[in-house]
Amino acid sequence: MENKPPTPPEEPTRTFQPKILLIWLAILAVIVGLVVSQSGTKQTTIGGLRTIDQLLTAAKEDRVELATIQSNPKGGEEWYVITGEFTNPSYDPQASETFQTLKFLVEGRVTESEYKELRAILGDRLQESPSSTIWTDLLFSLLPFLLIIGLLYFLFVRQLRMAGKGALNFGKSKAKMLTRENEKIVFDDVAGCEEAKEEVSEIVDFLREPKRFRKIGGKIPKGVLMVGPPGTGKTLLAKAVAGEADVPFFSISGSDFVEMFVGVGAARVRDMFEQGRKSAPCLIFIDEIDAVGRQRGAGLGGGNDEREQTLNSLLVEMDGFDGHEGVIIIAATNRPDVLDNALLRPGRFDRQVMIDLPDLEGREAILKVHAKKIKLSDDVELSSLARATAGFSGADLANLLNEGALIAARRRKKVAERIDLDDAREKISFGRERRRVMDDEDRKIIAYHESGHAIVQAVIDDGLLPIHKVTIIPRGQSLGSTMFTPKKDILNHSKGRVLNQICCAMGGRAAEEIEIGDVTSGAAGDIRMATSIARSMVCDWGMSDLGMISFGDKQDQVFLGKELGRAQNYSEETAQKIDIAIKTVIDEQYDRAKSILEEHAVALHASAEALLEHETIEGKHIHEILEHGKLMSPVITSNPVDSKQSETDESSTPKNTEEEKGDDISPGGEPAGAPA
Repeated sequence: MENKPPTPPEEPTRTFQPKILLIWLAILAVIVGLVVSQSGTKQTTIGGLRTIDQLLTAAKEDRVELATIQSNPKGGEEWYVITGEFTNPSYDPQASETFQTLKFLVEGRVTESEYKELRAILGDRLQESPSSTIWTDLLFSLLPFLLIIGLLYFLFVRQLRMAGKGALNFGKSKAKMLTRENEKIVFDDVAGCEEAKEEVSEIVDFLREPKRFRKIGGKIPKGVLMVGPPGTGKTLLAKAVAGEADVPFFSISGSDFVEMFVGVGAARVRDMFEQGRKSAPCLIFIDEIDAVGRQRGAGLGGGNDEREQTLNSLLVEMDGFDGHEGVIIIAATNRPDVLDNALLRPGRFDRQVMIDLPDLEGREAILKVHAKKIKLSDDVELSSLARATAGFSGADLANLLNEGALIAARRRKKVAERIDLDDAREKISFGRERRRVMDDEDRKIIAYHESGHAIVQAVIDDGLLPIHKVTIIPRGQSLGSTMFTPKKDILNHSKGRVLNQICCAMGGRAAEEIEIGDVTSGAAGDIRMATSIARSMVCDWGMSDLGMISFGDKQDQVFLGKELGRAQNYSEETAQKIDIAIKTVIDEQYDRAKSILEEHAVALHASAEALLEHETIEGKHIHEILEHGKLMSPVITSNPVDSKQSETDESSTPKNTEEEKGDDISPGGEPAGAPA
């Protein structure tokens, strides 16, 4: 389509004007100069002439060379100021510090007879100077008023004018119009969400060739809602639509509708659609629409709800009495559960495009897109890296390559190698290594704790979740970590696999009890995770003796008003049965983990000793200990980072103020399928 509407001119922004400030400073300097010259002290060298009588005496002695008389308005009509020069009576040509002539100043009351006598003696040597002119009088009388008016203008009037203009613009939409020249992202730059690209590219095709769809009676959707977890590329896909579409593209955030004044949000919605109608056909992208699209009536209290007014205006504009033909809305959110049902119905958001976490092929495609800007070594295989990053979003994968490049640069390498990317993946998933001083007792407890996790997992693993690495070096908030690398994307969870996850989580506590005869707080995170999985088994998945019944309407984040108004949908007796069932599941798996470790006590001690010696061992070493009772292959450590550069890297990682010798399999090593 060639009939592009002209780009609306941008409103001129009021900038600071230094010329006006310079003008006012010059005026102020002139005023100060005049005041100082008129009211300043007349410091002169006086040699005995201070009164009119002394001046008359000097004039009679013919020692006054020049005199100027000026009326003094401060003292009345008969008060004058007489200045001039006279001959120094004590002048000594031989002395170097005496002056032949001196200046005098006489200020006081001069009668008419004294003035006539002085005029007769001095003659032409007496000059008269008026104290002021009509212009100076006018200037000094008006300057205070002009100065006050100018200050009031700058302090109040100008600010009120700008505030009034801003108040008139409160109802204007803040949507920014993007042009194709400024937007460089296209569909080829977006990978890992092919189905979503097809959905939105169909809208772009309709805008380019509307006749092809209208011939068979098809109508373009009025709205497309992109839903997905954070970092999956919703906003990036919208930028690609802006780059591909040959129509005006407006972008705005959901929070831009919110203002401190009532009614502003609704006015901005109306103005946004009005701009869209003028530029139709066009696309309007609303990022984070959940800021204004939350369910109505879900809050506490009464009164006027500004957010509901904004939502009502949005509902009417999208599909109300007056249509908006040619204006297509694309919105993005990661909280579709909180959106109002009226906003999601066909006619408003006709399509909901799900952009989920990428699968294996999607992760590899995303890595290829981001790897174009990074120098990678020949030993880097993006396919194997994609297989090892199950559960990573597009933003995580981009961050992975960037962190790998930074680590390689700190190690003085010219290209990023596979070991750099592996270290970056462990840093993102489990946290950065934190070397800290620990005594032998703490190191022994942590070594046996991690060995318990590793031995149990190695024994019961079905090959889906192999052990990647075991370490007693603190990472993140844990003092040790047992890391797992799933071989594939886990989409479904069987009862046996879930019980294995709980059993593995209990392995750390069981190892502590077997070795030291006591328990520590190191299993706090393991207990939380095991309890969460067991509760989901009983209440949501029907994997208990209570049967296939869902206990409770589970919501991740419910509204406060709905939560208070919702009654418990099972009895107290059932609640007790639920607690007993959860405890039974955990106790059984704890006994199972303890029996496994007692059966493989030799492997437990050998793996703990290997951890105390090497601090970090790989998953293959655990299997070697189970089969042969000792390490068969050498332990290879990653290249150490230079100490000076390590300090720089520390600044980029948030430091934990509170440390917990707790969940050592929680960040990336959390068993897949654990409920959120």
